[in-house]
Amino acid sequence: MTDLNLSIDGIANGQRIPEEFAFGIRTKSEPFTFGANISPAMRWDAGPDGTRSFAIIMHDRSVPTVFDDANQNGKTIPANLARMDFMHWVLVDIPATTTSLAKGAESDSVLPKGKPTGPTEHGVRGANDFGMFMAGNPDMAGDYGGYDGPAPPWNDEIMHEYVFTVYALDVESIGLSGLFSGANALSAMEGHVLASGQVIGEYTLNPDLT
Repeated sequence: MTDLNLSIDGIANGQRIPEEFAFGIRTKSEPFTFGANISPAMRWDAGPDGTRSFAIIMHDRSVPTVFDDANQNGKTIPANLARMDFMHWVLVDIPATTTSLAKGAESDSVLPKGKPTGPTEHGVRGANDFGMFMAGNPDMAGDYGGYDGPAPPWNDEIMHEYVFTVYALDVESIGLSGLFSGANALSAMEGHVLASGQVIGEYTLNPDLT
């Protein structure tokens, strides 16, 4: 598998993700409020010979496996707690002729109950993991498609790392429809990836880490 050059406007590899791309931000008076949640502009290589589609997966690889103490005053999520992946963006079946996405193409705000999954003009949206995260909130519960940006617990002791990955695939479609997850997409891509590229950004709402 070869490398694919990926660039994201405003997000440098290993650097802080700007607040405009975040689902959650911190203010002087509140540890959490909704951010602008704008999807960033992205550009990537055309891919090697045989590329027939692209896919984008964005995930947070630093999410705590236990949420009991998340966003609780007087408590912290310890740095040594086991971590898991949390999907923020799943977009597949991007035409091989598409090698960029404009700023805001996959999100321009926080949308209660989520953005639609399914076909768009630039690919097919899967479900991100905000549907699971918001399931207990009747004002926000729903199926979340498209991009939803960083919103880590504000009392987490570690900086969260967000991995943007673009895959060049040897098939026009990975054959998924309906409400499919990032894990479903990654499984369907197995054996079809010709190249990939990553940008890793950081984000936190913990003032002790900024």
